[in-house]
Amino acid sequence: MSRLDHRLEPAGPVRRLEVISGAMGRRRWSVDDRARIVEETLAPGAVVSVVARRHGLTPQQLFTWRRQARKQADTLPAFVPAVIVPEPTAAPPAKPPRERASRAVSRRRVAVIAIDVAGVKVTIENGASAATVAAVIRALKGGG
Repeated sequence: MSRLDHRLEPAGPVRRLEVISGAMGRRRWSVDDRARIVEETLAPGAVVSVVARRHGLTPQQLFTWRRQARKQADTLPAFVPAVIVPEPTAAPPAKPPRERASRAVSRRRVAVIAIDVAGVKVTIENGASAATVAAVIRALKGGG
């Protein structure tokens, strides 16, 4: 047996055989393919060498693509998503528990008229006469 024979024959059974035929130069990966492969390496728990092997790349080539993608991302403007949230409305105050039913019945609600014109707030409480209310409204209108 010559020295050359042992290099051509594998020692054990062959699990995978890849036949490359034709003139082959450098592989050309599209930008989308590169981005997809780099994105696979960014998944939690992903191993770069495993992803590279799956796509027929060397880990060094894949690390170069990742570095290029990181540099390109640094040159792009960074935007932060804006989220518009409605203003929280104030919850109505909690009513204290009733002490006695007779007391609650005896309370009367107070009627209030609040008028806000050009930053001036006028409050007319319960018990004001109709003439007083009319006079206030006339004064606010400027009719004197």
